[in-house]
Amino acid sequence: MVQITALPLPGLLLLQPKVYEDERGYFFEVNRSAELEQILGHIDFVQESQSGSVHHVLRGLHYQLERPQAKLIRVLSGQIFDVVVDLRLQSASFGQWYGLELCAEKRHQLFIPAGFAHGFLTLSQYAEVAYKTDQYYDPSSERAIKWDDRQLAINWPLQKPPLVSAKDAAAQSFASADVYPTMGLEQI
Repeated sequence: MVQITALPLPGLLLLQPKVYEDERGYFFEVNRSAELEQILGHIDFVQESQSGSVHHVLRGLHYQLERPQAKLIRVLSGQIFDVVVDLRLQSASFGQWYGLELCAEKRHQLFIPAGFAHGFLTLSQYAEVAYKTDQYYDPSSERAIKWDDRQLAINWPLQKPPLVSAKDAAAQSFASADVYPTMGLEQI
């Protein structure tokens, strides 16, 4: 059984599994296909990827243009500040961002519908993050928006300048980013 919390941006959901704990440890179902389909509709997750990041690494803001990905994010160890940006031009929340802390101890998952950019900052000394996606990673379709874009003004909980890849440091601004021109119409 999963507890579902709708988050402020349309389609964004926090999934909290029922966890059974005792003196031996814990048990929970990470995913149950029938239950996920009831919550999310039919989504076929075709790829699962995993990253490991040291403290203060910032990854993102990433998305795929031609093959937009719905994502299911789960922290396997450590803690992150996870951020999404709505890139669906027809959405009422186009250009808005939302951030929240995700950690392994709480065992929750974040569902991000297709049409969002995604990134995170590692808050713990080390964090491992698993990503399920409904489209395969396609380098030719990959795009990125600067994590510190002035127009987006994301309030990252930074203690010092983050460690970012050269590719993320060279990402485009939100104003010049390719977006999804017809996505978000289903909300109108």
